[in-house]
Amino acid sequence: MILAKRPEVDRFLKTPDRSVRAAVIHGKDRSGVAERAGQLCRAITPDLNDPFNVTVLTDSDIDGDEARLDEALTALSMIGGRRLVRVRLGSEKASIDKMLAAALKAHAEGAYNPDAMLVVEAGALGRDSALRKAAEASSGAVAIACYEDETGDVARMTREALTADKVGLTQDALDRFVARLPRERGLMRQEIERLVLYIGPGSGQIIDVAELELHLGVEPDASLQDAALQAFGGRPAPAQSGLRRALAEGESPVMAVRQASIHLGKLRRINVLQANGAGAKEAAKAAGVFWKQEAEMLRQARSWRLEDLDRVLDSVNAADIATKTTGSPDQLIAERLLLEISARARRLGL
Repeated sequence: MILAKRPEVDRFLKTPDRSVRAAVIHGKDRSGVAERAGQLCRAITPDLNDPFNVTVLTDSDIDGDEARLDEALTALSMIGGRRLVRVRLGSEKASIDKMLAAALKAHAEGAYNPDAMLVVEAGALGRDSALRKAAEASSGAVAIACYEDETGDVARMTREALTADKVGLTQDALDRFVARLPRERGLMRQEIERLVLYIGPGSGQIIDVAELELHLGVEPDASLQDAALQAFGGRPAPAQSGLRRALAEGESPVMAVRQASIHLGKLRRINVLQANGAGAKEAAKAAGVFWKQEAEMLRQARSWRLEDLDRVLDSVNAADIATKTTGSPDQLIAERLLLEISARARRLGL
């Protein structure tokens, strides 16, 4: 079965149903996948290093050795308690996907040790994945897809982490901080921990935007954010100079393309929210737009319609692949992408 709504996912991860014998947690955000899998595994057995109750396998362990997975799922606990079989996938090999799908289906139906829990951590599984299909179709298994956190979820996570350490941010400072956070779970947690250390754990302090700015300073990716903003605003020269400044500061062309993708995502979200009745300022805030950039982002959103953004997305995806290809002129690829975006923006009247 599929678990998609946050409350039901959180409930399952905290207190898994005994009738569920397998879980497949997958998504592009591998640290988000690992975080949720870790939470579920600890609910199964508190000691994840227990050699009697926990078996951890990787794709290399089971590649061509189906018996190893069968043995792990068949084994009984020597000291009592529920057994945990944790499989961490680092590749998308079709043969392993099919092997795990067959094992999951059989285990969910009771073919192995019914007191064993199978937890599979995977990358973004497509709809054609046999493993994903098996988990979604079985009543004895769950499939949990980890998508990029929404702005509201990030704000909630930040508030909870700060409250736990008895520190806080004013609402404006929270909006500012959340807008600057990366959407990758692991990096996000690191930035929140860094902020807590800056404020002072247990101090009870609540800082405002001015104090937060002292902590943030000039971040390494600030020039990349500016380059993307200028490109989507139809200003090729400032976009180029922003990119070159960022590269001189040590940023990579890969991150330049990533920043263009993030900016595109914010414009898309503003479009979608406004199409569903949200006000302009409300949509900008929900999309994680920094208040100083709000007017410019809304100006851009009026010209960049969804169909225009879809065309650019193809170019962004192509550039993303190209910059990660060994031997490619990645700096030129990133620069060409920003110039292409700028040209499209100007044709839209920006």
